[in-house]
Amino acid sequence: MVGLLAVCIVLASILALLNRNLPRQSAVVDRLSETEKVRLAEFFQVRRQLGDAAWPGWGTADIPIIVYNEAYAFLVGYLDPPDGWAKVPQNELRGGRWELVPNDSFSGKPYYRQPLPATGETPEAFTVKVGDRWVASMTTMEWMEISLANQFRQELPSFLVPIFPYPLVTGLFLRGSEGYISYVAHESFHAYQGMTAPERLAAAETAVSHSEADYPWTDLAFQETWQRELDLLATAVQAESEAEMVTLAQQFLDQRALRRESAGLTANLADYERQREWLEGLARYIELEIWRQASLAENYEPVSALRDDTDFSGYATFNRRWSQEIDQMRRMADDMGDGRFYYSGMAQAVLLDRLMPDWKSRALDEGVFLEDMLETAVNKYE
Repeated sequence: MVGLLAVCIVLASILALLNRNLPRQSAVVDRLSETEKVRLAEFFQVRRQLGDAAWPGWGTADIPIIVYNEAYAFLVGYLDPPDGWAKVPQNELRGGRWELVPNDSFSGKPYYRQPLPATGETPEAFTVKVGDRWVASMTTMEWMEISLANQFRQELPSFLVPIFPYPLVTGLFLRGSEGYISYVAHESFHAYQGMTAPERLAAAETAVSHSEADYPWTDLAFQETWQRELDLLATAVQAESEAEMVTLAQQFLDQRALRRESAGLTANLADYERQREWLEGLARYIELEIWRQASLAENYEPVSALRDDTDFSGYATFNRRWSQEIDQMRRMADDMGDGRFYYSGMAQAVLLDRLMPDWKSRALDEGVFLEDMLETAVNKYE
C-alpha cells in the first residue's frame, strides 16, 4: 500500500507539472497556423477526391468553410464575401466585415477573417450562410483541444483540476487529425443539406425548440425500450450475412413501433426523432464514411505536409473508430439530449448501404425519412 501510494504521488506530481505547461490560448490567434491550414487542405482534397463516393454530389459541391478560435473567425474558399454570417434557420445576421488576412494565403489564395463579436457569438459548429452561400463552420483543432480542457477544469472537483490527464482525455474525444477532418466533414454535409433541402434543414433544426422539452428523456421505461432498439441497431450493422441483417433490421423497426406505442409518444415527438436522425444521423454517417473511404482507397495520397503532423495516422485507425462508435451507440439510451439520434440515424444509413444501395438518391427528398426507406428495403426481402 505504501508503494502504491508513492507511485500515485509521483504520477500526480508529473501530471501537475505537465498540466502547468498546457496551452491556455492558441499559439497563433490572428491567422490560421500552418498546421491548421494543412488539415483544412486535406479536408478539401479528401472531399474532392472521395466525397462523391461517400455521397453523390457532396464531393463536388462548392462549400466554403469558416473555422474560428477564441478571437477570430476565418473564412476560406470564398472570394470577396459580404459582411457577417447568418445563423440558420433563423437567418439572424451576426458578425461584421470580412477582411483579407494580410501577408498570408490558403492554398495559394487569399482568405478572410473578422474578430468575434464582443457579445460572445460564434458561428458555432454547424452551417451558416454568408450572403446566399451555405458555409460549413467549425472551431480550429487547436482551440477545440483547449476548449475541451477548459470545460473539464470547470466541471471537475477542485482537487482533480491540477492532476487530470487533459491531453489523454481530449485526445479520446478528438481522435487525432483524422477525427478533426471527419468533424469538418460532418458540418460540411450540413451545408450540403442546406444547399439541397433548405426547408428540410430548417424543419429539422427548429424541431428541437418545438419538441425537446416535451421528450421523455428521464422516463426509465422509455430508456429501457430505447436500449433494446440501440442494441438491435448495433448488432445489425455488424451482421455478416444479408439475411441476418434483414432480420435484425425488421426487429429494430418492430421495437421502434412498440416503444412509441407503449410510451404514448405523440406524432410530433415521433417526427422529432425522424427529423433529428435525418439531420444529424446523416451528418454522422458522412463523418464516418469519408474516413472509411480514405482508409480503403488504395491510390489515395493525403496532402504531403500531413506527414509532419504527429496527430495524423493516414486514416489507418478507422476500424478502431468504428468499434468505438458501436460501443458508444449502446450507451446512448439514457443520454439527456438528442445525441442518440446521431447514432440511430447513422446506423440506419449503414444498413441502407447494404439493403438499398440507391437510397441516397431519395434521402434528401421532402418527406423521406430513414426508417421509412429501411422498412421499404426490408419488405423487399419478404
